Amino acid sequence: MTPRRHRWAQHGRIFWTCGYAMRVLTLLLTTLFGLALAAGGAWLLALHGSPFYLLSGLLLLAVAWGLWRHRRWPTWLYAGWLLVLLAWSLWEVGLYWWPLATRLGVPALLGLLMALPAARRSSPRGYTGPAGWPVLLTSLLVAVVAFAGIPRHLHEINGSLPMAIVNADPALGDSPQPDGEWQAYGRSSYGQRYSPLAQITPANVGQLQLAWQMQTGDVRLPQDVGETTYEVTPLKIGNTLYLCTPHSLAFALDADTGKVLWKFDPAAGMEPQRQHQTCRGLSYYSEPAAAATQSDTAATCSSRVFLPSADAKLHALDARTGQHCGDFGNNGVLDLLHNMPFKQAGYYYSTSPPLIAGGKVIVAGAVNDDYAINSPSGVIRAYDVHSGKLLWNWDSGNPSQTAPLDPNNPDQVYTPSSPNSWSVASADEALGLAYFPMGNRTPDQLGMYRSPAEETYASSVVALDIASGQVRWVRQFVHHDLWDMDTPAQPTLLDLDLPQGRVPALVQPTKQGDVYVLDRRDGTPLLPLNERPAPQHVDIPGQRAAPTQPYSALSFAPPRLREADMWGASLIDQMLCRIQFRQLRYDGRYTPPTLQGSLVYPGNFGTFNWGGVAVDPRRQVMFGMPTYLAFVSRLVPKHETGGREMNKGEHGLNENKGADYAVEMTPFMSPIGVPCHVPPWGTVAAADLRTGKIAYQHRNGTIRDLSPVPLPIRIGVPGIGGPLLTSTGVAFLSAATDDNFRAYDLASGKVLWDVRIPAGGQATPMTYLNSQGEQMVLLVAGGHGSTGTKAGDYVLAYKLKK
Repeated sequence: MTPRRHRWAQHGRIFWTCGYAMRVLTLLLTTLFGLALAAGGAWLLALHGSPFYLLSGLLLLAVAWGLWRHRRWPTWLYAGWLLVLLAWSLWEVGLYWWPLATRLGVPALLGLLMALPAARRSSPRGYTGPAGWPVLLTSLLVAVVAFAGIPRHLHEINGSLPMAIVNADPALGDSPQPDGEWQAYGRSSYGQRYSPLAQITPANVGQLQLAWQMQTGDVRLPQDVGETTYEVTPLKIGNTLYLCTPHSLAFALDADTGKVLWKFDPAAGMEPQRQHQTCRGLSYYSEPAAAATQSDTAATCSSRVFLPSADAKLHALDARTGQHCGDFGNNGVLDLLHNMPFKQAGYYYSTSPPLIAGGKVIVAGAVNDDYAINSPSGVIRAYDVHSGKLLWNWDSGNPSQTAPLDPNNPDQVYTPSSPNSWSVASADEALGLAYFPMGNRTPDQLGMYRSPAEETYASSVVALDIASGQVRWVRQFVHHDLWDMDTPAQPTLLDLDLPQGRVPALVQPTKQGDVYVLDRRDGTPLLPLNERPAPQHVDIPGQRAAPTQPYSALSFAPPRLREADMWGASLIDQMLCRIQFRQLRYDGRYTPPTLQGSLVYPGNFGTFNWGGVAVDPRRQVMFGMPTYLAFVSRLVPKHETGGREMNKGEHGLNENKGADYAVEMTPFMSPIGVPCHVPPWGTVAAADLRTGKIAYQHRNGTIRDLSPVPLPIRIGVPGIGGPLLTSTGVAFLSAATDDNFRAYDLASGKVLWDVRIPAGGQATPMTYLNSQGEQMVLLVAGGHGSTGTKAGDYVLAYKLKK
């Protein structure tokens, strides 16, 4: 053999060997794909699910056998299956990219591989296998149809808000404050998260740049609980910023530079039984004579900040020095465990700033969910803002008796485990009312331990008389709550111009996705609400479900889930999610928890959570971040909990000590750790509060920080945190699970500015003027334990580029 012929022979053997390997790979992938679909499809069919997966698996096994036997029909059969798959996918989900891509992507790629001659070659002397063009053409057709769905996304609403000024001089709070300040968690006790500042506009917001950053040094520790989170919104008074950190440190910073002016450490310690390790903010009070000055000559504690610490203490600190105010409580400290019926370490603490109203500091607290039947009380207490003397206490388990108990008498105790208010409260001092979003009685999923009073006030908003603590009105949003659907967010107050005239209103977002708009004088609905029949199936003794549940006309609640809404990166994990879906009890919204395991959607993460919504009181519109994640709620008999880890946070297995059943709460996830239902899982949305009409809703956030490959694909990711609005129609938000801070056009929801930040931004931003009269936008970025975002300890301040 000549050298040239020898080389050609060598090349031929190499090509044949590569082709053989390609053929083996194609056979292997087709066989494995078929086996997985056949086995899982049989399981799904046994659960009364779709037969498509079983039939597809059997067909793919036939294709693999035909390819192995060098038959000519397998590519025709596969091409036909691709056409059926395409038709079935369009029938189930329509022409939408994300649900189509996961159904069609792997089959189309396998079809393109099968179309390669090398994958079907059976002899080194030439091609004798089946034709490749049928599967090539159908694979390309499938890809084209899937790509045609890219512009379309599920659950999106395109439109624009009415931006006309309805009220040119709206009320922004009970007492005036300079436009450049931020004196309470939501800027004022109205909780609007709205600033009248106007330097930053939709036209120039893209010119924002980092002005300064500082790090508090309070970082997440190995021994921390899972939900150790940075959620603080700083205050700004004078030229000083005040903020707290997850481990209850308080800081005062120079608003121009971020320089630390003072730091206070309450030494709250570590406690593994705390469900949350966070601080959402401080509260500020100033004597009328001291309101205009923060000078060194001001009297000691004439201005003070209140810090709730994680060891259930309330600290009163001099706003100028950070030292304890000795005239308050016990040398500046109140022990909030006084008169508690049970005092387990870590079971009670305040994560939200107290309410300052009517010369009182009004304190509510969080009670651990589902750790024990006998837990601390959810009592709300008002103390004199100067002395710390207890003035009244409202206990939802004993609501008519508001006369203060004696803090020094251990025989006087509040109601165990009564519904608490763990989020932020609001107040209208002109009406003499304080508004508290109420949680549920623990345990959340077991309803047989509740008294009639607890049933009345759980999962509601309650209006208390600031002077006496007596109930003036209550509006409940979930009857006999079995789902941990606490009212999660600060009630937002504004005046609405309606056909009947200007009405003082209260806007309350809920975990279910309903937004209630009420007359804040008496709780009367300003937008329609109604009652609908609710699922009734329960499977443990003593449990019952409420026959009806309330719904609001303004609602961001998602549609009921179907098997077709199950999602994954491929047909296989989508099928596994379908199997999970069929194994769970799901009768729609408000499916009661069961031994079988129930699907809860929206889940207890909430369509809205503590970040709430922001309102523009001039335009009378709202902006928020509806989030969609399903959860699984399962009741576990105590004899089945032996040896399992319990009480590690809200999610996972919690003991319910004293009850016959523990409860297990987990996100509804696929085997590869993504939500089992189709995206988007996070959106931004806006609505006209006068009409209840939703103007737009767009997917929000990318998978850049969630996926192994950092791709900034805007799929719409979950988030927790709140928005900020300015008078110029710019909204700021950084709550999504990608490490980004964004500005949006309020009119359209379009992203105007988008920057990377060094850690998760699951906190609500604020804005202020520095001493040079420049508008600053500030965000704390430190991550969130539940969402798994990057931890940190950053305070970031932005201003317009000069």
